[in-house]
Amino acid sequence: MPATGFWIRRIQWPLMETFKENRTRQYMSEMLLAQSLEKEALLESQRKKLASLLDHAVRHVPAYTEFAAEWETNRDLPERFLQRLPILDKTRFRMNPDPYLSRHANPAKLIGNRTGGSTGEPTRFYLDRPAVERYEAARWLGLSWHGINIGDPCVMIWGSPLELNQQQQSRHRWKERWLKNRLILSAYDMDEKQLDTYRKLIQRFRPTYLYGYASALYTLASMLKQRGLVLGIPLKAVVSTAESLYEHQRKTMEEAFLAPVINEYGARDGGMIAYQCRKGHMHIFSENCYLEVVDPTTGLPLYPGEAGAVLVTDLHNTVMPRLRYQLGDVVALSTQTCDCGINYPLLKQIDGREDDMFISQQGGLVHGHYFNHIVRNMDSFRTFQIVQHEPNHLSLKLVKEPSSYQPADETRLLAGIHDALGDVSIQVAYVDHIPPSASGKTRYAIRECPLTTAHGME
Repeated sequence: MPATGFWIRRIQWPLMETFKENRTRQYMSEMLLAQSLEKEALLESQRKKLASLLDHAVRHVPAYTEFAAEWETNRDLPERFLQRLPILDKTRFRMNPDPYLSRHANPAKLIGNRTGGSTGEPTRFYLDRPAVERYEAARWLGLSWHGINIGDPCVMIWGSPLELNQQQQSRHRWKERWLKNRLILSAYDMDEKQLDTYRKLIQRFRPTYLYGYASALYTLASMLKQRGLVLGIPLKAVVSTAESLYEHQRKTMEEAFLAPVINEYGARDGGMIAYQCRKGHMHIFSENCYLEVVDPTTGLPLYPGEAGAVLVTDLHNTVMPRLRYQLGDVVALSTQTCDCGINYPLLKQIDGREDDMFISQQGGLVHGHYFNHIVRNMDSFRTFQIVQHEPNHLSLKLVKEPSSYQPADETRLLAGIHDALGDVSIQVAYVDHIPPSASGKTRYAIRECPLTTAHGME
């Protein structure tokens, strides 16, 4: 919708900047300049922001005031001081969030938010307007690396806002359509019956890009390929977010949509963390956040290249700072550089959620990707879901491919699970489909039992 995009860029956004003091484009310009800085200059900019946040936290945030005296003797080494603070996991924060609210912050004037709660009770927290605008600035900067501009039409394959009543949902859809130039299609209704309807809606809307959950985009792409259909419209990109993006999903999407697939990495409670550039590398928005990677069982820091639990410190959320916040994902940092012209540091890999990691009978850790690697090479199954309820008890749901199912593949899959986890009990169930969670995401590997009780990490 060219006219809608023009109106958003040339009229709506200037009005927001004038009357609501929206600074998203200002922050985006600052981040655009920063991405060309040399490595040391970027590190120094991040260090200054971290020092400013720590100074605020030990003075004004009850959860951190006990560290004020220690901070005074370590001001020159903010990264070192940060490592002395306890890791903040989601459970501890969710059980007692009030001490993390700045003393002079008024919740009535803040932006309340919460996670989707895919692994339990949702986590509720507060942000102020500048923090939210910096998240948006990072997203638009990442999209701009691929020629996508503010106001360009977008079709989102997304979860519905279930917490809204019917009137609020109608208003939400209107705002998305006319103020953001976005058409939202439900991730809950991704089936063969809806394929033609979805395809026609996308063709009529003519988006510049698609945006959505990896699993939902992959499902749509798979159905199109199975029917020998194409969208028939040019796309600049397909943006995958909110879930792990596997290489076989990327390949299928690129073949079906005839467009490059971009990985976006962020979280409601962690901000916009990293974006994929044209060279395929994930650049960390170090102007917005400080990342650490630690061993998920001991909490000790890991070297770049080693995968572990990611800790996020949002450098701009001063109303409710969560220092060393354990996001729940497994990643690895990289010391390499990218020749794309963007100097933001790199993530080496994103392995998904910590509760996608399973416990073997020998006490080792096995990531859920292991099971995906087995199943994706089999023609017998459309999809699956494996859940570790207890270390020795799992359930496995399988969606068979009727035309190509072979019992030998199921035997190989079960053998692979036993090879990785040991002598465990596996309850197998055959289902027609794997429904998405309440958030609209589909998870293939889920661990319900604690990883460990050591160091208070779980």
